Amino acid sequence: MEMKQEFEIATLAGGCFWCTEAVFLELEGVKSVVSGYIGGLTVNPTYKDICNGDTDHAEAIQITFDPHIITFGELLEIFFATHDPTTLNRQGNDVGTQYRSEIFYHNQNQKEISQEYISILNTQNTFGKPVVTKVSPATLFYPAETYHSDYYNRNKEQSYCSYVITPKIAKLKKGFADKLKK
Repeated sequence: MEMKQEFEIATLAGGCFWCTEAVFLELEGVKSVVSGYIGGLTVNPTYKDICNGDTDHAEAIQITFDPHIITFGELLEIFFATHDPTTLNRQGNDVGTQYRSEIFYHNQNQKEISQEYISILNTQNTFGKPVVTKVSPATLFYPAETYHSDYYNRNKEQSYCSYVITPKIAKLKKGFADKLKK
């Protein structure tokens, strides 16, 4: 009897989607990562619309993953370890509501796990200041323009990639070696 492979979706906003996409593409059990926009009201927003900061969308990634290999909780652990969840509408030099930290849950279980995880981080004072990551129901996700796809792997020599993303990948490899694709 063959086991049917069932995938789940996780949608996370942790600043620039080039950064988050690069991190999550490295993980065993992750089938795909799509950069895009979520959480706003504009229909079919473009990167230019998002950069203006007036659409209310966040730059986010939508992860398709196998929960038998990597759990939603493990994805959150990596999410919180590879961005700053304590700065409101900002990641490093990227400033604006489009760079906010937010989890867009797809079911009640994801909502509860997210809220519990944030509560633990705050109770343990993990970051020395409160986590400002919002937990919101997933809304319509708009995939970004194709030139954003796999941006880091296609542009490693670009200064933003080498100064901002490469250290995140190094941190991932050091702290989560057992979760990386072989």
